[in-house]
Amino acid sequence: MTDTLEIFAVAPPGLEAALLPEFRALGYKDARYGPGGVTMIGGWPDVWRLNLELRGATKVLARIGTFRAMSLAGLDHRADEFPWADTFYSGTTVRVEASCKRSKIYHAGAATERVEKALRKAGMKPSADGEVTLKIRIEQNIVTLSVDTSGDSLHKRGHKEAVGKAPMRENLAALFLRQAGYDGVEPVLDPMCGSGTFVIEAAEIAAGLQPGRSRSFAFEHLAGFDAQAFEAMRRAVSVVKGPARMFGSDRDAGAIKSAVANANCAGVSALCEFQCHAVADLQRPDGPAGLVIVNPPYGGRIGDKKQLFALYGTLGKTLKERFSGWRVALVTSDAGLAKAAGLPFTQGPAVPHGGLKVWLFQTPPLK
Repeated sequence: MTDTLEIFAVAPPGLEAALLPEFRALGYKDARYGPGGVTMIGGWPDVWRLNLELRGATKVLARIGTFRAMSLAGLDHRADEFPWADTFYSGTTVRVEASCKRSKIYHAGAATERVEKALRKAGMKPSADGEVTLKIRIEQNIVTLSVDTSGDSLHKRGHKEAVGKAPMRENLAALFLRQAGYDGVEPVLDPMCGSGTFVIEAAEIAAGLQPGRSRSFAFEHLAGFDAQAFEAMRRAVSVVKGPARMFGSDRDAGAIKSAVANANCAGVSALCEFQCHAVADLQRPDGPAGLVIVNPPYGGRIGDKKQLFALYGTLGKTLKERFSGWRVALVTSDAGLAKAAGLPFTQGPAVPHGGLKVWLFQTPPLK
């Protein structure tokens, strides 16, 4: 499996450009971003590495074939001829998903059935619970075959025990940290940290830990996967030493307990300090200024709206009084709530999150 492939890393919508610097940092200078994610040309070892190293991606897809089909009969013929054994072992269970757009083949279910039949002939086992997923996109009569090489979404790092209310996904947190200019060196503070996603993600970046170090991937079920070569890509995890330079607080004692457990599980507890208190009691940590990044409650019940405005106001007042020199990044679905903080925010692009559109609001260093 050393063939050259088109590799597509799926990004959260609206954050495609924020994912591109990760490719640059890994040495992939020819990668390009576009609608939905980042594309590059590479081999299967690059697929393995991207799954292991990318923090902001949702999935990594490997495009294994493209051909024209003007009818279901044509799709039958091309699918029967396709060299499925180059990608899948005989007996592999494969989930097939199809979509059709502006094509003479317009029925996704019929297209799925045709490809499933071809896979059976080649010795694979189509299944709704397949070990790997084959994605078929038929657009303007061009059939593109892609393998989901990730399996579970890449935000599932594999080392998180507890999840709080309305959690921020890890890959989204990583992209927001990057958008906010986090460099892995400065301190980071989240005054409404919940189960600790921003704080732990920042600590992992600072420690140079691979986000996929604790999990498995769908590509491990593909033909030609070299387990020994992949293990060589996994960096040995050394003991992460303090002192703490990532700080999280929350008024919910249960959330703090979860955050502490998650930091321990991720191996970054030495870099993290968590405290249980309200936003009004927030104190500036000793040391240099850094980044305050926060995902406060938003879009709550109508009866809670007044309380939310008061909460944002308290947050802004506390930061203005005690955090001179720190930058602030705030995620919310409501520009009015952001305005209530009274901070000099600029608004980033809309990003879908939890059924809502959210924005990252940022300030320059506070005066």
